[in-house]
Amino acid sequence: MLAPFTSSPSVPSATKRYVIGVDEAGRGPLAGPVVAGAVVLCKPRPSGLDDSKKLSAMRRSELEATIKRRCRWAVGVVDVEDIDRLNIFGATMLAMTRAVAALCATLGEEPHEVLVDGNMTPHGRREEWRWNARAIVGGDAIEPCISAASIIAKEHRDRLMRDLALVHPHYGWERNAGYGTPQHLAALREHGPTPHHRRSFAPVAQLTLL
Repeated sequence: MLAPFTSSPSVPSATKRYVIGVDEAGRGPLAGPVVAGAVVLCKPRPSGLDDSKKLSAMRRSELEATIKRRCRWAVGVVDVEDIDRLNIFGATMLAMTRAVAALCATLGEEPHEVLVDGNMTPHGRREEWRWNARAIVGGDAIEPCISAASIIAKEHRDRLMRDLALVHPHYGWERNAGYGTPQHLAALREHGPTPHHRRSFAPVAQLTLL
C-alpha cells in the first residue's frame, strides 16, 4: 500500500543532490500495520519539526498538512499478515523500503543519501534496498527530514487505526492506536483477537492458545 505524493518547485531538481528522511510508526502495538514515512524537505523547510511523539496532536496535524503541501513524501505500509510472517523488525525494514521506493518513483531519480531513524537500516536486510543509507539514533529529534517522516508516518497510521476502530469498537484503537493499554488488554480477554491483531505478539498469542 503506497500513498500519493505532493510536489513543490522548491524541492531539489534532478540537477541537485537530495536526502530522504525515513522513520516508522507502529512497531510496538498489538494490532494494526506498521507504517514508514519518507520525506524530502522543501526550502525553506517547515518550522517546528520535531519527533512526532513530542508534538501535540494539533501541532502534528498542522505540520503534516504543511509537509504534504510543500514537500515530497510517501508512505509504505506493511499489514498484520506480513508482520506475523516476517516479525516486526523485518516488517519495519520492508515498510521503509516501500516508502523510499515510492518516493524515488515519483521523483524520478535516486537520492544522495537516506537518513533512517534508529541504529539499523534496511541495507543488507532487504534485497530491494539499493540506496546509500545512514542510521541516526534519535534522528527523529535531531534531523529535520527524519522528524518530518515521523510526523507523516504517525499521522497516517493513527488515521488507519481510527478507521479500524469504527469496525472494531471494543478495543479503543481510536485512543490507543493498537498499543497494549489496560482497556485494550481487557477487551482482548473479553472479545478475543480480531484479524488486525498481531498473533506473533505475546499478549495476543497467549490468548489464542487458551
